[in-house]
Amino acid sequence: MPTFIAPNIAWVGCADWHVRDFHSYDTHRGTTYNSYLVLDERPTVIDAVKAPFGGEMLRRIAAHIDPRTLAYVVCNHAEPDHAGALAELMAAAEQATLLCNAKCLGALQRYFDTGRWRIKVVSSGEEISLGKHTLRFIDTPMVHWPESMFTYVPEEQILFSMDAFGQHYASSALFDDASDLGVVLTEAKAYYANIVMPYGKAVAAALDAAASLPLRMIAPSHGVIWRSHVARILDAYRGWSIHQAAPKVLIVFDTMWDSTSMMADALYAGANVEGVEVQLIHARRTSLTRLATEVLDAAALALGSATLNREMMPSMAAALSYIRGLRPQKKAGLAFGSYGWGRGSVEAIQQWLEEVCWDVLRPPLRSQYRPDRALLDECEQAGAQLAERALSVGRRAASSMA
Repeated sequence: MPTFIAPNIAWVGCADWHVRDFHSYDTHRGTTYNSYLVLDERPTVIDAVKAPFGGEMLRRIAAHIDPRTLAYVVCNHAEPDHAGALAELMAAAEQATLLCNAKCLGALQRYFDTGRWRIKVVSSGEEISLGKHTLRFIDTPMVHWPESMFTYVPEEQILFSMDAFGQHYASSALFDDASDLGVVLTEAKAYYANIVMPYGKAVAAALDAAASLPLRMIAPSHGVIWRSHVARILDAYRGWSIHQAAPKVLIVFDTMWDSTSMMADALYAGANVEGVEVQLIHARRTSLTRLATEVLDAAALALGSATLNREMMPSMAAALSYIRGLRPQKKAGLAFGSYGWGRGSVEAIQQWLEEVCWDVLRPPLRSQYRPDRALLDECEQAGAQLAERALSVGRRAASSMA
């Protein structure tokens, strides 16, 4: 595996091939914790790694220089998957000064005993010379923690972007153009949807800051490094940050004795028209990670559940709780479902739709026990409404590009 991403800048991170859960994020392709070493008059490490991988990071650093000769360690983000091994690194780098912003220092002091560390608090826009290379710091609050920061090296036009533009993706390849681009973009979308989606305004501000920089490469803290498709990932983030939807319909449901499933099938039949992508998603058989990824660019959703103990099915309750926290916007929706002797599920979904302020396309669709033909026909008509909303999104997008 290559280690240099530019002359005198080496990757010294670690691949975590076997992690499958990242605080409820389904990391079925593993992840990486990227750390970078700038070899210069004042050698510098940009970001550490997760604590269990500290020794591996130090061995990679030692393959280039003695860690005791490090002048600086930059901490762009205090979350433990990047700063977990920071104490081990600072102990090995006896002469190094930690560079971070004030909010990051506050967070690190909660995680570590920093009393013996050399620390310099840096401000947004501040620059530090390493010799031939310069470090420029750019605060990016809430992308995705309050202390988040970018570090830019103008001589190489490389942006070290911490979590922004990352992917939970372990690969033997270091760069986007040495990987399957479709897989990388899919994982970048999943990463944005499940981690960054609530912070669209902050992402837009960070994109504005990045837009003024000549960019040859974006080196995130997870996944592969962008060097051939920088414009592609920047464009994707612009669309995601404004909750730009596609002509896409999701029918998300859970069922007990197939009554709700029959309604979902009828909704699908009505929505399945030319120009619209339609997906049936069984909440109990789909990970929350995949669900959030599909919700990111969906224009319209039908949300349905059977009634269990006057409530939604547990899988739908979990799904809607997860989606609420991610705060997707510019969506339209409708509620549907079934009940026996006591209602509850559809009413709860309807209330959820109103609370998240999505456009509600029509009154809820309810079936007591088995849906009859008339109700299934109504479901097909409601599916057509979903498709029309999705098509209108597609027409607006086409008009804006004309």
